[in-house]
Amino acid sequence: MKKKSFRYALIISLAILLVSTAFLLLEMWEKRQGEFSAAGFLDTTMEYKGQEYVLKDNVETFLVLGLDKFEGVLTNDSYNNDQQADFLLLLVFDNEKKQCEAIQINRDTMANMSVLGVAGQKIDTVNKQIALAHTYGNGKEVSCRNTADAVSELLLGVNIDHYISLTMDAVPVLNDLVGGVEVTLLEDFTDVDAAMVKGKTVTLKGEQALHYVRTRYGLEDSSNSARMERQKQYIQALYEQSMQRVSQDEEFLVEATVKLADHMVSDRSVNRLQELAEKFAAYEFKGVNSIEGELVLGEEFMEFYPNEDAIKETVVNLFYE
Repeated sequence: MKKKSFRYALIISLAILLVSTAFLLLEMWEKRQGEFSAAGFLDTTMEYKGQEYVLKDNVETFLVLGLDKFEGVLTNDSYNNDQQADFLLLLVFDNEKKQCEAIQINRDTMANMSVLGVAGQKIDTVNKQIALAHTYGNGKEVSCRNTADAVSELLLGVNIDHYISLTMDAVPVLNDLVGGVEVTLLEDFTDVDAAMVKGKTVTLKGEQALHYVRTRYGLEDSSNSARMERQKQYIQALYEQSMQRVSQDEEFLVEATVKLADHMVSDRSVNRLQELAEKFAAYEFKGVNSIEGELVLGEEFMEFYPNEDAIKETVVNLFYE
């Protein structure tokens, strides 16, 4: 009888220990969601065109990646994946001025990035299209962080505080959540949808939105630069439509975050993503910045070489005063 009692007590103690450990690990995981940062090395002062600038104190960055796969986020732990970042946008929050601006980064931008080993450790550095930085890693957090590091180095050492990646099938979901997005079509898409005639003003619905921001091949101008112009136009219109929905429905941001959860990977928990979305809605959005450069045909693919002065000007304007 004593042996049985002792055995039951031991089992109960182990169960309590396991449950307690699980809650502790969960708490630690939640705390770590806000701890990611692609460590930057921006100088506290920078000289540009004969003027000295001082680094701002209260700036926060959020990297948004659009992945060119549709099956959702990966669930394996392989360090070799084929999910390229077709879309890269760095949101820059100025918490003093209550403003937000964005830097759109050409996916073909030639940049230094880390090659990762099977355990996620850095084993080499290569210079390739920045979209490929995401292919080094597990297709989830490690790949996002590797991309964030590449973006940080490209932008002279800007801190990347947070990130989120979304598979491209999230575009129709978000588009329809806001009730559709109105744009004047910059290209002719009648091969995929008869209603999408160049120059026509339409409210994009469902797959139309995905075609508009993703399609390149088969168009009059199939360059990524032309696609970026459409993406910039769409982002501005999406922002304006989203703000209308936020003003009409207090639960919209919560609903949007939940609906997109299956399509995304982020260093932020769902609650903290909602907080960030609320900040974005409250701040004045100053628009999307692009970095000028030269687009050339490499040995196999297009390569974009950003203008060094354009990079410095963008960094100075958004991170210094």
